[in-house]
Amino acid sequence: MKRIFLTGASSGIGLAAARLLVARGDEVWATSRNPERIPEMPRLHPMRLDLGDPRSVEEAFNAALAEAGHFDVLINNAGSGHFGPAENLSEKEIASQFQILVFGHLQLLQLALRAMQARGEGLIINVTSLAGRLPVPFMAAYNAAKAAMASFTMSIQLELPDSRVRIVDLQPGDICTDFNDAVTKSDQLWPRYEARLAKTWNTVERNMKKAPKPDLVARRVCELIDQTNPPPRMTVGDGFQTQIAPLIFRFLPQRLRIWGLKRYYGI
Repeated sequence: MKRIFLTGASSGIGLAAARLLVARGDEVWATSRNPERIPEMPRLHPMRLDLGDPRSVEEAFNAALAEAGHFDVLINNAGSGHFGPAENLSEKEIASQFQILVFGHLQLLQLALRAMQARGEGLIINVTSLAGRLPVPFMAAYNAAKAAMASFTMSIQLELPDSRVRIVDLQPGDICTDFNDAVTKSDQLWPRYEARLAKTWNTVERNMKKAPKPDLVARRVCELIDQTNPPPRMTVGDGFQTQIAPLIFRFLPQRLRIWGLKRYYGI
C-alpha cells in the first residue's frame, strides 16, 4: 500500500488515476480547487488546493503530510489550457499558465522532495505533455509551460545525487478527457487568425474524441509506481503521436517540423 499525493483529481487523468489507485489498495490524498467534485471512495482523501495560490499549495501539502505521516508518491497532474494567438497573449494569461503548470507543481516537487530525501525514498511523477515537444498551434503558453516543466524535471534528474528518490517525466499525447471544455479562449476576435483558429480547434477536438481514454494513463502511473527503477521519461497515448512522430521530428530541421505541424493541423 502506497501513500500518494495527487493533484487534479476531480476529472480526466487525475480522476482515473485516483480510482485505479484506491481500487488496488493505495491511500490517496486527492486535490482539486473544488474538492466537492471528487467522488467519495474508500481510502480517498479530498483536499482543496489552488495551484494559482502558493499559500494554498503549501498549506494543502503540509496538512496532507501531517495526516498521512509520509508520502511514497507525488503525482503532479493538474493542469489548464489557454487557446488564442500567441502575439496577443497578455502577461496575465501567460503568468497564469506558468503558475498553474510550472510554479505550483515545482513548489510541490520541492516540498515532497525534502520529505522524501529525509526518508531516503520516494517517487515523483510530473505529468507534462508531448505538446512540449510537438507544440499545438494557438496554445503557446501551454506548450511553453509543459516544455519548461519537462526541462526542469530532466535538470533535477541530472543534479540529484545517488538517491532512492526517483523523478519521472510522464508525457501523454492526446487523451480523451474534458480538458478541451475547460480551455479558456481569447474573447476577442482576430480576423487575420479566424480561419486558422477554427481549423486548429476542429483538429484538436477531432483528435481528442479519437484519443485513448484516461484509464490508459492511470495504468501507466501504476506501472511506474510498482517499478523499482522507473524510466526517467515515459510517453503514453496514441502510437503515432507518442512513438512515430517524436522519432521523425528528432531528425528533421526546424523548417520541416513547422511545415509538418501546419499540415497536421490544416493551417
